[in-house]
Amino acid sequence: MSDIIKNEDINISNIFYDDIKNIIVDAQKSAVRSVDVQRVLMYWRLGERIFVEEQRGENRATYGTYLVKNLAEMIEPEFGSGFSVRQLELSRQFYRCYPIANALRSQLNWYQYRLLIRIDDDYKREYYELEATNNAWTGRELERQINSSLYERLLLSNDKEAVIAVARKERIPESPAEIIKDPMMLEFLGLKRDAAYYEKDLESAIITHLQEFLLEMGNGFAFMARQKRILLEDDEFFVDLVFYNRLLRCFVVIELKTHKATHQDLGQLQMYVNYFNRYEKSPDENPTVGILLCTDKNDTLVKITLPEDNAHILTSQYKLYLPSEEMLLEEVKDAMKWSNPKRFDGGGFDG
Repeated sequence: MSDIIKNEDINISNIFYDDIKNIIVDAQKSAVRSVDVQRVLMYWRLGERIFVEEQRGENRATYGTYLVKNLAEMIEPEFGSGFSVRQLELSRQFYRCYPIANALRSQLNWYQYRLLIRIDDDYKREYYELEATNNAWTGRELERQINSSLYERLLLSNDKEAVIAVARKERIPESPAEIIKDPMMLEFLGLKRDAAYYEKDLESAIITHLQEFLLEMGNGFAFMARQKRILLEDDEFFVDLVFYNRLLRCFVVIELKTHKATHQDLGQLQMYVNYFNRYEKSPDENPTVGILLCTDKNDTLVKITLPEDNAHILTSQYKLYLPSEEMLLEEVKDAMKWSNPKRFDGGGFDG
């Protein structure tokens, strides 16, 4: 019997090919991750060494400034722009924010740490650090969440300790208000704010950018259905979007409106919530949450329309663009001041 095997006699199965491909991809990812980890440790060690050295100067601020400047002039020509004055200053700041090397997270790269160390508030920095780690955010996703003031928006309906406790996984969210944000930032949809568009356009854009929308929605959401058909005798209705939240253990139905919220909109959403509670949810699941996503709202109208003990129908205003950080923070501060003045001291967020 011949030991020669012709090429055409060897068939590569899809399973075998996928296994080989996964081995290569996993190795490439591990190599990149290893490089990222070493880069983070390198900048931490640089920051530590610079910080220790500058403590020797009598006028430490002045000495430290010239120390970094002179050091950059010496090493940047040899090692490149990754060791500029700015990068060395960031490494020093990095060490001061994270003085314990063992506390660094291997899931985060240098770009993400550069974003984090620019945050002055310790609680706020910890929140983004934990959420980036827990949800495997990319650098771009972390940057967007910071720029959209996610932390501040969550503080509108929660206290600081509750927000941090959830991020630390010390507690599970108990109410929709702990997860649902108001306003929601939907700039990634690419819809022009001055253009006339219909609810179907908004819905289609959300489906097209479903991954980004889930990121904006928050933790624990899974997409279930679009235009969910409900038949009540001879009347037919369609729920715009249906999600499920594994943390709250409930259905979440969303109605999209390209106008200011009305009492008719709230009544329609209440009907959908009632339907899901009576015909869709299991006995061991929590009551359905309804979200009316609209361009504007009258909070007094919402309160009067819904029952006083309402906890499962929420309205959230959406914005099709990210305002400047200053504009957004002022908007959030004003909302906090008027909605819960005891938590606002006039000089910043509680804490």
